[in-house]
Amino acid sequence: MYYNLIPLMNKIAPTFTVATGGTITTVGNYKIHTFNSSSNFVVSTLGDAPNNVVEYLVVAGGAGGGGCVAASYGQGGGGAGGLKTASGVPLSVTTYPIVIGGGGAGGTTAGQDGSNGSYSSFNSITSTGGGGGATATGSSLSGRDGKNGGSGGGASIDKTGGTGIAGQGNNGGNGPGLSAPTQYGGGGGGGAGAVGANGTGSGGGNGGNGSANSISGASVVYGGGGGGGSYSTTGGTGGIGGGGKGGDTGTPAANGTTNSGGGGGGAASDAAHAGANGGSGIVIIKYKFQ
Repeated sequence: MYYNLIPLMNKIAPTFTVATGGTITTVGNYKIHTFNSSSNFVVSTLGDAPNNVVEYLVVAGGAGGGGCVAASYGQGGGGAGGLKTASGVPLSVTTYPIVIGGGGAGGTTAGQDGSNGSYSSFNSITSTGGGGGATATGSSLSGRDGKNGGSGGGASIDKTGGTGIAGQGNNGGNGPGLSAPTQYGGGGGGGAGAVGANGTGSGGGNGGNGSANSISGASVVYGGGGGGGSYSTTGGTGGIGGGGKGGDTGTPAANGTTNSGGGGGGAASDAAHAGANGGSGIVIIKYKFQ
């Protein structure tokens, strides 16, 4: 009967990956490293197959919303930061720099477009910052296109929303046409999960919703677009996933949520107002540790 123990005695225990960096949490048999600021993910021990791979989420910074120079026409919401996710990605024993993209600044009251968000990256995987929301140049009915980015920024009067990058985000909403007498709402910024809504004569377009991801152990939505600003009392709603609300009469635009990649809201257009800032990005890495 002793011969039956030989297979057990010769069995080799599996090796698991060991790493440091970021804020580490445990869910079941998995470790999750969350990076809210730039740092390093350091792999000191590489597990044997299939314990030598990771799942990742890389979200770039959201863009700022367009600013307003004076009583004018709706300002576009900022586009969400680009979002990339995948599983089964092989590792090596090395140090991986982690870059967390900052949110873009909202356009100033001098009537500037919102600034694009900055990229986030891990292991040559790079997500592109969101595209800035557009300003309008005053009562001359001269609008601007939203900027291109991971998700595109919303446009102002009679212009086109910025283009998002396939696999990372979606386009921003268009500005309202020149059908007088009202062209007050800016386009909403694109989100990781949906396009931004067009601005209308009565209000700003809603920001596009973000994309849900469960890498952290719970379903969280990232990458909502910023709402378009408006002259009326209906600034666009920020997209689910950290998008900031667009400004309207008496209410300033709201910033995108930190570490969500959300776009900032476009400025209210009843007077000189600043667009809101985009939210910073995030990187999350998950692997089996036991």
